[in-house]
Order: sequence, then C-alpha cells, then structure tokens
Amino acid sequence: QVQLVESGGGLVQAGGSLRLSCSASGSSTGLTTMGWYRQAPGQERELVARVGSGGRTTYLDRFTISRDSAKNTVYLQIDSLKSEDTAVYYCNAMDVRRMMYWGRGTLVTVSS
Repeated sequence: QVQLVESGGGLVQAGGSLRLSCSASGSSTGLTTMGWYRQAPGQERELVARVGSGGRTTYLDRFTISRDSAKNTVYLQIDSLKSEDTAVYYCNAMDVRRMMYWGRGTLVTVSS
C-alpha cells in the first residue's frame, strides 16, 4: 500500500517562496504520475502541478514541480506567494495499475 507524506507547509509572508515535499513509501516503485492539488476554504480541489514518469510536467504560473525518482519524492516550488495561494496542498500519485493515492495535506498560509 502506498503512503504519501507531505512536508514544508506553514506560515509565509506574501512575496516569499517555499518548497513543499512529498515522499512516497510502501509499494511505491510502480508510481507513474505524481502531482499536487490544493483546496481553499469553500473551493473545489484544483490541480496545481504534475509530473509523469517520463519527466513531462504541467504547472500553474509561479509553481514548479520536480521529481527525484531515486528517493520517490516530488517537490513543489512556489514563488511570489500571494494571499490567494492560502490552501491545503495535497500530494497525489498514480501507480501503473491506475490506482490513485492521496496524502493528508499540508497547510500553506500566506500573510500580508
């Protein structure tokens, strides 16, 4: 069973930057796509960024996703943080059998 654990969230000043990390454990050798979603209060969960096993990436402006395959870890770099970036950020992964996994989420709060 795949377990995803996020880290790096917290309180940050507007205009600053941070990097979130997500590490996969358990039966994680067969992961294909890994990505990040976020959900703000009263909003639907939305895709922020994702990266496939071949290295292809998709991300929103100011967001950069990277992957360390050896460590089975994915990172999310956020630059020029704004108040609207405040949300719970969730790590997501898919394995070769198209099973989906989710982390518990990490809260990012941007102060102005």
